[in-house]
Amino acid sequence: MKIIDVVFSAGLTGFFFDDQKAIKAGAQPDGGTYRGQPLTPGFSAVRQRGESISIMLMLEDGQIAFGDCAAVQYSGAGGRDPLFLAKDFIPLLEEEVKPRLLGRELTAFRPLAQEFDHFIRPNGERLHTALRYGITQALLDAVARAHRETMAETIAREYGTQLVNAPVPIFCQTGDERHNNADKAIVKRADVLPHGLINNVETKLGKNGELLLEYVEWLRKRVEELGQPGYRPVLHIDVYGTIGLAFGHDTKRMAAYLKELEAAARPLQLRIEGPMDMGNKPDQMRALKDLKQELTDTGCTVEIVADEWCNTLEDIIEFTDHQSAHMVQIKTPDLGGINNTIEAVLYAKARGMGAYLGGTCNETDRSAQVCVHIALATNPDQMLAKPGMGVDEGLMVVYNEMARTLAILKMKGKI
Repeated sequence: MKIIDVVFSAGLTGFFFDDQKAIKAGAQPDGGTYRGQPLTPGFSAVRQRGESISIMLMLEDGQIAFGDCAAVQYSGAGGRDPLFLAKDFIPLLEEEVKPRLLGRELTAFRPLAQEFDHFIRPNGERLHTALRYGITQALLDAVARAHRETMAETIAREYGTQLVNAPVPIFCQTGDERHNNADKAIVKRADVLPHGLINNVETKLGKNGELLLEYVEWLRKRVEELGQPGYRPVLHIDVYGTIGLAFGHDTKRMAAYLKELEAAARPLQLRIEGPMDMGNKPDQMRALKDLKQELTDTGCTVEIVADEWCNTLEDIIEFTDHQSAHMVQIKTPDLGGINNTIEAVLYAKARGMGAYLGGTCNETDRSAQVCVHIALATNPDQMLAKPGMGVDEGLMVVYNEMARTLAILKMKGKI
């Protein structure tokens, strides 16, 4: 089976591009947007619509395979590739990528993904991570169609993994609507919630952590009030380094505070993502590992999730080798080709590290669907409901794609 044509279309994502630098510098919220001037190159406003590009591969037998190029909400920040606007990248795809795709045989996914993930442009640069993300999604779909199988089957066959026979736990994020959206997630029996977006010490964490402590107590009570018997979701909260700021990056004080959160969450398991941000990777790995050890020594069961400074496949390997946390987030668009996402999950799991197949609210329905197939073939500990921050839509996209694929695999006798 060959690719006989390639078509591109500009689209929207499930959230926005936000200029993190401008927001940190004091851009003021204004309804659903921000007032102020953008500071990151490429931005025309502090918040602007998220954009995507669909890559559609026309196959010899008339089938159409596709994937979506998308980038994270805070594009251009923290060493990431620049803002991803469709008008800037469709000409590049037409001129440099399409000719290389035309006529390609769809024998296997891995070598094609490796080739395009490491494709060097005439100017000597690699393709934008968003392009590598979408191209490899489309190639996975195309190879699966050529073999008359699901994308999950293609991954399992080529990477030698076992397909899962039950749903992978799904993690819903609430955004700033951390109460109403948590209620939605609880009513819909989400496996993991709420993320919570605890990104400010004074207004969200509390100077001594008191606001987050109250929120965790509220979450436990709402699970008791709204959840059905036996429903015990994991509480996973991203604090964006604010615990470190509030407690002076003192490991013992931070651990003592986490024990308070643990008591407030009981009997629910609690995970804290990004407890501190040390400003560079070596210090971040050391600080996370020290905190993890302190929790172990004091008998605290709170799990630490690595996020900041753990962006690429190489970062994930390094954090895993150092056992710097209980779990790593694998932020799918930041890894470029989805072959890297697959490798990251498998590497972490093989070495006893929790694997969170994450990503961003600023993805699309298609990229979320492809990630479901990655999850079913690699068995991460949890995956993100995406795109968006509204709970309903992202959970529906991921849950339904997972349910459909599991039903097909069961019908085929694969699980």
